[in-house]
Amino acid sequence: MNKAETEYPVQSGGTFTKGLVIGALLGAAAALLYAPKPGRELRSDLSDKLSTATDKSKEMAAVACEKGSELAKTVVSKTTDLAKTVGTSASNIVSSVKEASADVSEDIKQEVQTVGKEAEKSSENVKQEVNQASSEAKREFGSSVN
Repeated sequence: MNKAETEYPVQSGGTFTKGLVIGALLGAAAALLYAPKPGRELRSDLSDKLSTATDKSKEMAAVACEKGSELAKTVVSKTTDLAKTVGTSASNIVSSVKEASADVSEDIKQEVQTVGKEAEKSSENVKQEVNQASSEAKREFGSSVN
């Protein structure tokens, strides 16, 4: 920020609106005070204007309060719905992960059994080949020794 921005900060829209309303009220009061009317009539006009302004501000406050409460109810409702949706989605994801892990573990068990059976077969084949080779070696060495 430069020096001018820090010395003269930008006013918000709410501050401008407040200033506008106050300026309008002061201008109206000055116009009434300098108008050529008798004192009693002037006081009556001021009283009427003040009561009108009070009534309007009460109405505006009631409308703002009503809209604020409606907005709060809407936010609470949407937040609750969102929380339920997130909870449901999370439980769905967890159950999907559990199912997938159960499927994977079952597949792994089956593959381990298949590999074990294949290893047994290979072991049996190797045993038979070793026995056969041993028999052949005994025959060859036995016949060549004699």
